[in-house]
Amino acid sequence: MNATDIRVLLDRHWAASDAGDQDAEHDIYAEDVVVEYPQSGEVIRGRRNIQELRTKYPAAKRTFEVRQITGAGELWVTEYVLTYDGKPAYTVSIMLFEAGKVVHETQYFADPFEAPEWRASLVEMKTGRPENLGSAG
Repeated sequence: MNATDIRVLLDRHWAASDAGDQDAEHDIYAEDVVVEYPQSGEVIRGRRNIQELRTKYPAAKRTFEVRQITGAGELWVTEYVLTYDGKPAYTVSIMLFEAGKVVHETQYFADPFEAPEWRASLVEMKTGRPENLGSAG
């Protein structure tokens, strides 16, 4: 597959994810795919298990806002904001493709946080920051 073909697959995947189309969302994965969540230490094996896990997530509403997709060859990265019931998580998905299917994905999740006052003179603030900020930094 070339980069254009993979980009089409990714665009379909994220659109299906945002629309809540569980079947179309998981079409991108090989049957024996492995998905890792390093922050929790979880490894999910197999497309069926991944789909079931995501179907059972206890959120009434989830949305996906893709910010950037980049990649080449078999390795592709998507940066997006995943919002569950109004609470955003900044997310990075790293996907490895073989024969047009994702065989491995690693997802990193980060909660937003309030910018500390001590660095205000060194940064500029983006408009449209999400609500429900915690604190860190």
